Amino acid sequence: MPTEPTSIPLWAALLGYLIGSIPFGLLLTRAAGMGDVRKIGSGNIGATNVLRTGNKGLAAGTLLLDLLKGLAPVLIAECLGGEVAAAFAAGAAVLGHCFPVWLGFKGGKGVATNAGVAFGLAWPVGLAYAFVWLSVLAIFRISSLAGMAAVVAAAAAAPLFGYPQFFPVLAAIALLIIYLHRANIARLAKGEEPRVGGSKDGAGG
Repeated sequence: MPTEPTSIPLWAALLGYLIGSIPFGLLLTRAAGMGDVRKIGSGNIGATNVLRTGNKGLAAGTLLLDLLKGLAPVLIAECLGGEVAAAFAAGAAVLGHCFPVWLGFKGGKGVATNAGVAFGLAWPVGLAYAFVWLSVLAIFRISSLAGMAAVVAAAAAAPLFGYPQFFPVLAAIALLIIYLHRANIARLAKGEEPRVGGSKDGAGG
């Protein structure tokens, strides 16, 4: 029996969540014999926390794979079900990274995965995301600040670049990611947020 069109967004969301919930940071560090990355630093599974192991290659690999797990389900969903399905997959992929069922719903903060999502939904939005992320990181060297600025930039860029249909999901993702960075925001307000390259930088993707 062919899939009913109304069920496609649900399948897209399931696909997005399952792919997004793959804990690449944890898998890579364990495979490299470095143990459980959740037991160091912020306890997150993202690239920033993997960087605290001192292995830049593992951190770069985690960043790339976390980006791809946001990009892949969006592209697949769009091919199978169009823009609505892509939006469902986008939101679910970030939820999967932040709240993976395999890890007791305790994952990362979604910045890298949302970068992949932004590129998947519309490449100009992805470029805006990357530009703001890298620019803020280069200027301030604070990973959490760069990530939060990037997610807001992606949501703002969607209608500006002609993709208003993606604004709701990108705005919802931005609110979630900012909420997950509430401890970082508190440290930023006190001037205590560590910088990238320090002994315990504090964004954690």
